[in-house]
Parts: sequence; C-alpha cells; structure tokens
Amino acid sequence: MATIDFPAEIKALRATLESIEAVSDPTALQAKIDDLTQQASAPDLWDDPEKAQQVTSALSTAQGELQRVEKLGSRIDDVETLVELGLEMEDEDSLTEAETEVAVIRKDLDALEVRTLLSGEYDAREAVVTIRAGAGGVDAADFAEMLMRMYLRWAERHGYPTKVMDTSYAEEAGLKSATFEVNAPYAFGNLSVEAGTHRLVRISPFDNQGRRQTSFAAVEVVPLIEQTDSIEIPESELKIDVFRSSGPGGQSVNTTDSAVRMTHLPTGTVVSMQNEKSQIQNRAAALRVMQSRLLLIRQQEEAAKKKELAGDIKASWGDQMRSYVLQPYQMVKDLRTEHESGNTQAVFDGAIDDFIEAGIRWRRSGGADAA
Repeated sequence: MATIDFPAEIKALRATLESIEAVSDPTALQAKIDDLTQQASAPDLWDDPEKAQQVTSALSTAQGELQRVEKLGSRIDDVETLVELGLEMEDEDSLTEAETEVAVIRKDLDALEVRTLLSGEYDAREAVVTIRAGAGGVDAADFAEMLMRMYLRWAERHGYPTKVMDTSYAEEAGLKSATFEVNAPYAFGNLSVEAGTHRLVRISPFDNQGRRQTSFAAVEVVPLIEQTDSIEIPESELKIDVFRSSGPGGQSVNTTDSAVRMTHLPTGTVVSMQNEKSQIQNRAAALRVMQSRLLLIRQQEEAAKKKELAGDIKASWGDQMRSYVLQPYQMVKDLRTEHESGNTQAVFDGAIDDFIEAGIRWRRSGGADAA
C-alpha cells in the first residue's frame, strides 16, 4: 500500500526541477551545444589536437547536462501518469512502483541541484589534489595512502580520468605525499570541500602492542590551470632542483635525474614531479601545478581582503574537518556538516558523494563564509 501524498510529492519534484532549470538555463545550454557542434564539425578541427579535445569535451559535457535535465522532466511526467493509472485501476503494485520511482527521482534531483550550487569562479575546473602525511608517523603515511585510494576510487566510480603526477613513498609503508589530477568538469568544485585536515583513529597495524593510534593527513585541492589564465611566473622567482626519482624498484624513472622540485621563492610553495619519463616533462608538469596553486592563493588573498574590508575576519575552514574512527567503533563524521556514515569500508572504497554534497550545501549556506 502506497503511503505518500503523490500530488504533493510530484509538485515538490517539479518545483525543484524548475529551480534547477532557472540556474542551468536549458535554452542557453542548447545554444552552447549548437555552437560547439558547429566548431566540432570544422574540417580543420584536429589540426590543433589540444583545442579539438577541449571542444569535444565541452560539447559532451553540455550535452550530458541538458540530457540530465530533460530526462528528469520526462521521468516526472511518467511517474505522474503511473500514479493516475494506479489510482484509476486501484493497482497497488503500480502505486508501490511509483513510490519507489519518486524516491529515486528525488535523489537524482538533489544530486543535480548540488551541481547548480557550484558557481564559484573555478568550480567548473578539473582538479589537482595533493595529500600529505601529517602527525602520526607510519600510521599517518599509511592514512595518506588510504585517502589517495579513496579519492581515486571515487573518481573511478564516476568514470573520471585521473593521472598520478607525483608520489613520495614513506620508508616503512604508505606515502609521505602524492599529487594527482582528476580530469573531469567540476572536479574542483566537488573536491574543494574535501580540502583540510583529516584524522584517523584505529588500532595501529604497525604497533606490535596493538595500541590505538591517532594520525593525520592533509588534503589540498586546487583548480587545474588553463592557458587562458593570467598566471605568469618570472624565472627569477623559481628555484628548480633535479634529482633521481624514488619509488618501488624496477621503474625506468629511477635510472636518471629526471625528477624536478620547483620552489616559488616569494611564497615558499613547493611542487615535486617525478612520474613522467623525462626531466622536461616533469618540469612542465611541475610548472602547471605551481601555476594552479598560485592561482588559488591569489583567489584566497582576494577573498580574504574582501572579508577584511567587510569587517569579517572569521576563518573559513577549521584545522580538522573529518574524522575516520575505526576503533573502538566504526564511524566517519564530517565535523563541519555533521554528516556521518557507519560504513567506513564503503567510504574508504570511494563512497563519499554524500559527504561532498553535504559539504557543498554547507559552504553555500554560509558555513564557510563562502556563499
């Protein structure tokens, strides 16, 4: 027996869809698709492979966004018809099916609504993620590797391409640090709410006395630089060191001084790259990430100045934003949004969409003074 108020639920679904359409603007989106389609059909498109890839990727993304909105509208129409038939025929099976579909549509609308909240200057960008082990010794290094796997599995779940740019292995286990790209639209907007200090509490597998250990890891997320961004770094501001790559034995990258460590002297920002085969490639990759980090620093400085002028100097992010507790109980809890999950294994396997959605809504509502 169906237990929900179908007219009210369907009305609410339509209202949410209308608010999404007001932001996404299907008419403008279709115009964008038409323009990109025309560009993609140009006979000389692939004379510039990089530009061609940008055009085809932008076209695919725009088409996907429009299809999601249109498909949800059709699904609401279909479930409304199913309800009418179920009530007319007094068919409880149809009404139960409709109730299930309403719940699924609500979840899909909520996910799409979150996308409309990503309206920051760089939210639509791809992302560069860096994870660093903090306090906690070998457990912290192991935790850093667990977090890297979590984010890579999250990207894999969504079909987002990733590229590991740099890995610095700890002596006993885990990672000192790692940097990777997530090459998908809105990767930065989504993952930016993951930036901060993460804490792990568990019985240490590296302690022969089986004691409980607390360890920390830091997650940094910056938008991937684009050619149109005006971030120029004078050579005099950069210090570049080359060294032999480190990592598991047998890799060809270990045989030459191909790794690059780039330091931006004015800010002290350091970028290391070692996963490409040549020093030239690693240097280019390091410069790209350096530009991305400086771009975000500039954005943060501008935002801080605006807050100062407005008389609001409250920090926007705390030092510790999420706890992963494996002992004495199982719980992952975000300390900003209060969102939590008792399925810690699923979280470490990449099931973090609910945490990301809660973080985006929290930030947009003013929780980080970033609305």
